[in-house]
Amino acid sequence: MRVDFSLPDISELEIQAVSDALRSGWITTGPKTKQFECEIATWCGTSRAVSFNSATAALEMCLRALGVGPGDEVITSAYTYTASCSVIYHVGATPVLVDTAPGSYQMDLDALAEAITSRTKVVIPVDIAGVMCDYGALFDALKAVKGRFSPQPGTLQELFDRVIVLADGAHSFGASYQGRPSGSVADFTAFSFHAVKSLTTAEGGALAWRDRAGLDNEALYRQFMLLSLHGQNKDALAKTALGSWEYDIVAPYYKCNMTDVAAALGLAQLERYPRLLARRRELLERYAAALISDNIELIEHYTEQSSSSGHLCLVRLLGKSLAFRNRLIERMAAREIACNVHYKPLPLHTAYRERGFDIARFPHAYDQYANEVTLPLHTLLSDEALQYVIDAFGQSYGECVQSGV
Repeated sequence: MRVDFSLPDISELEIQAVSDALRSGWITTGPKTKQFECEIATWCGTSRAVSFNSATAALEMCLRALGVGPGDEVITSAYTYTASCSVIYHVGATPVLVDTAPGSYQMDLDALAEAITSRTKVVIPVDIAGVMCDYGALFDALKAVKGRFSPQPGTLQELFDRVIVLADGAHSFGASYQGRPSGSVADFTAFSFHAVKSLTTAEGGALAWRDRAGLDNEALYRQFMLLSLHGQNKDALAKTALGSWEYDIVAPYYKCNMTDVAAALGLAQLERYPRLLARRRELLERYAAALISDNIELIEHYTEQSSSSGHLCLVRLLGKSLAFRNRLIERMAAREIACNVHYKPLPLHTAYRERGFDIARFPHAYDQYANEVTLPLHTLLSDEALQYVIDAFGQSYGECVQSGV
């Protein structure tokens, strides 16, 4: 039996929605995109949300809207995908990486507080596997050192009295923390709707943000529209009104808008999303029940404090080496089961190593990575296939032990 790591769950509902969009004669940013943004905001419990062609664009455009640039510092985790950090380079700011807490996938908050200087404008925490960070503790840590925060005059930073929290929520759409949905907890939250995410638009992303005194949500939304479409003061839909061809370019901005074809797919996915989330929870609970062991640790998705979007099944092989983990993945592959690793810490990658980041400075992130394996998880995974993965994992683990890796 072949078991893929992650597959998009596309039903006839999505196919029909995309087909309708294609037949409508309107396939770029238009009415479906606007409807999708409204429904994302409703899911998040926010006044506004804005769509982009990726979560990476959402992160970058948020930094730009906040006025972050050269001379500024932005902090993120060493234990994440490159998008959390590459956007900091894109805007000309300086990335500052923080190690994880021992035995955790999340940043060490004491180390985070120590890393904050007068140049620090934003911190980008990462919701891994669909599990939201402990935002209460994060905000407490930032408030304790708010005296170091020095907002850039004339920017949105002046609305804050502490470092701004821009969550990399690429995995957490549909998750909640202390009863509040992802998107309404951090100051700003970027979501991914990539093909392998729990909800997909094939490629796409969105940004949601909390209401704040002095923040004009409509003005900020219009700014994101300019940033995402060349600085053009009319989108294509507005220009279709008879006699309304005239437009202006107010600044030489970027091109990262979502299309109606993608939004149509997303709208259909949203209609099915409660059922998809429930199936992910069922699969994860079966994994947890079957793999419980003193030698195995699964990331906790559902607690009294939070509920996950169930994006990934992260498993740590406690006390085992990187060689053991890699051999286990090979054994699983021999049984036609695709596994993955989340994440290879940024300092292990050439791009970051060459920019001066040394993995020796991030020992906890390395330890977390060295024996982590991510098992297949998607809503097309049948009960039979899930049991096959569970059985194969036990057999592969035993073979690795016997081989003395």
